This record gives sequence, C-alpha cells and structure tokens, in this order.
Amino acid sequence: MARFLLALVMVLVCALPAAAQQDALQRAQSLFDDAQRDIATGNFDGAADKFKAAYEARQLPDLLYNVGTAYYLKGKKQSDVASYEKAVEYYKKYLVAVPKAQDRSEVDKAIGIIAKEIERMKGATPEAPPAPSEEVQKLEQKTRSLVVIETEPQGANIYLDDKKNGVFAQTPWSGSLDGTHRILIEKRGHKSKESTLSPDPNRLVILQVVLSEEDYLGWLEIRANVPGANIFLDDKASGAIGQTPFSGNLKPGKHTVWISADGYDETKHEIEIIAGETHEIVADLSGTPVGYLDIRGSGLDGARVYVDRELVCERAPCRKPVAEGTHTVSVARNGYKTYRTRVDVQAKTELSIKPNLRKKPSRTDAVVAYVFAAAIAGGATYAFIYSNDLVAGDKHFEQKDNIKYGAYGGWGLAGVVGLSAVYYTFRDKGPPSTGTIDVRAVALQPTLGPGYGGVSLGGRF
Repeated sequence: MARFLLALVMVLVCALPAAAQQDALQRAQSLFDDAQRDIATGNFDGAADKFKAAYEARQLPDLLYNVGTAYYLKGKKQSDVASYEKAVEYYKKYLVAVPKAQDRSEVDKAIGIIAKEIERMKGATPEAPPAPSEEVQKLEQKTRSLVVIETEPQGANIYLDDKKNGVFAQTPWSGSLDGTHRILIEKRGHKSKESTLSPDPNRLVILQVVLSEEDYLGWLEIRANVPGANIFLDDKASGAIGQTPFSGNLKPGKHTVWISADGYDETKHEIEIIAGETHEIVADLSGTPVGYLDIRGSGLDGARVYVDRELVCERAPCRKPVAEGTHTVSVARNGYKTYRTRVDVQAKTELSIKPNLRKKPSRTDAVVAYVFAAAIAGGATYAFIYSNDLVAGDKHFEQKDNIKYGAYGGWGLAGVVGLSAVYYTFRDKGPPSTGTIDVRAVALQPTLGPGYGGVSLGGRF
C-alpha cells in the first residue's frame, strides 16, 4: 500500500505542471480571442490589456507585437501621444524577445515612424492636435494571428505542406501562418502524425499531438556538406523525398539513397535499416556551386547562347545552370547583331537576361562600291591591253602613252573604291544589340524563430 501511494503521489506531481501549462495555454487562447474582438470594435485599450494578460499566461512573443499594434491603432485614431509611446515600448519588447526576428527591419521602420510622429505631436499646441502625418497614414499595422503547435514528447520535427521542403520548425512552436497547410510531425522512435491546419486570423489556434512510440520503424539522418541537396530514395523517378539536412522514420530493409545538387557530383549510398535503430549518412559532394542563366524575351527564336565561347543553348529562350564565377555570355542570331555581356554568377541566384537584338544593316552601299571598283578595274585593264596592242599607223597610236597612264589611274581609282567597299562591308552601322539583366534568388527555404515561421527569400538587386 505504501508503494502504491508513493507511486500515485509521483504521478500526481508530474501531472500537475503539465495540467498547469495546459490551463495557461487555454487561458491565453481565450484572452487572445477576446482581444481580437475588441480590436474589431475599436476597443484598443481593452485589446491591449487582454493581449498583455495572455502573455502573462503564456510567453508567446507575437502577443507583445499585438499589444504594440493595439496601442498604435489607438494613437493613430485619437492622435494620442501616450498610446504611440506605449506602442514603441511593446514593439521594442517584441524585438528583445525575438532577437533574430525575420521582420526586424519592418518593426524597426515602424518604430522610427512612430517616434518621429511623437516628436511632431509634442511640438503642436494641445488645443489643436495635428492629424496623422502622411507617413503614419501609410503605415498599416495589423494584429497577428497566432498558431501554437505542441507535442508529447516535445522536440518533434514539423514539416509544412511537403516534407521535401525540409524541417520547418521543432515543437514547441508558435507563430503566424496564413492559409491552409498540411502539417506532418515526426520524431525518432514515434509514429508520425499528419494534420490539416487552417489558421483563423481572429483566434489563437492550438494543435496538440501525442506521439505514440513505434518500434517497427528505423530512424534515418542524412547530412551533407551542401545544404539543400536533393535526396532520392529507392526510385529516383518518384522525385526527391527531401533536402539535406534530413531525418525521418523509414521501413526496415535495404534501401538506396542518392544525394545530388546542381553543380556537384551525385553520391549513392546503400543502407540497411533495422527497426528501432538510428542510421546516419554523411555525404561529401564534390563540385562547384552553380547559379542559373535565364535567357528570355521576344525576338529570340533560333538564337544561340554561348557562355565563354561554349554553346550552351542551341535555341533560345532557355534556362541553364552555370558554375559560380565571372563569365562572358553571347547571344547570336542569323541576321542580327550579336549581344555580349560579362556577368558575375553567384550560387543559388538566377540572372535573367533579356537581349534586345538589333538587325544587321543592309550592305547595299558595299555591293555598289564593289561593282564600281570592278567596273573601273575592268576598264583600266582593257585600256592597258589596248595600249600595248597599238602599233605605228594605228588611229590612237600617238595617244598610246596617255592611254596607258589612264589605265594606271583607273587601277588606282579602283583600289580606292575597293577599299571603300571593304570599309562599308565591315563597319558597324546602326545601334548595337543591348540587353537588361535582373538578379534574383532562386532558393526559398524554411525560416523559423521563437515567434515566427515561414520562408525566406534572398538576392541582390
């Protein structure tokens, strides 16, 4: 009996913190929902108080952002300096709670605009508070929806929509999501769980999953020196199952794994998965990272694309991978002037080149010059032969020398006209072919933090 009572006490002691956390989350959810209703009715003070109370119940950083937004909306509507000051205070608290916030630049910009508005309003007379400035009128701040995903046990991988996009986050996670998503949750030694999540912008949505243990499956972890390399399992034709780094449950038995990335040599791995055990693949891909050239635009039918004098595309438009580095790109088409440019290709970026090919000008002037040069040279040659055939007693014998000198002059003139024809042939008439170049990132990758989640996009413009 004593042992039974001791065990019962231990169970109760362990269950109390979990129950307390569950109650706190439900209280935060109720307060969040009420605060959003207050926002809709214009009760900004009530919304701010409820968001603060929700944060006290459960420290979710986006709640601090919503407190700041509630005060900002009141300040904007009532031209209230004190509300603006509280908005700045809570926006700064949000940035402290999420040091690596994806939206840091946007929040910093909002803080700067509100701070300038505070100074402007403090300089105005109390009897006539000024209308919001143009910058404030353009600053549209909205409270955020909130999603909380928790598992038992914690530390499970969260995949958003498609596992091949890589791990989105790990539990516990909270942040904002828009639209409907397929959520896959996976943890080593446990059965995977899949769910559909449709966040409501006016409610705090909670997804709680209990993962049951699974001894039948094995666990596979794959790493590579190239993040984002594609992983294929057993049948390459089925498409990639994910990208490095990767982890997940796998059925026991022998499997073939291929790991590949643009610009790198593909690696192949034969593994045997044993139930209940962890298996690891570490791939060392050799090669050079690549970017992409996208040659597109009108008037490119039949155009050829060369990179460093090597033909890479027989018929444009086309999109081709190119090794990282500086290259000379040429776009040539029969009857048009060739477009050439030097580009700096960076890994995981795409250079979009839109050539404007100019037609080669007519060479009629060169043809006419060649005809005249040939006619003059022919006439001069005839005169020279004629002068040599003259003998004493012929009608033009006395002009023999003059005719010969005239032939020499004709040849000289023919040479001048011929040189002009050559010049007309090779001179560059009219404007050259031109083009525009746009650089953008080609890699969308999951990004997460304590108070946000989504995808990040990077590039140089």
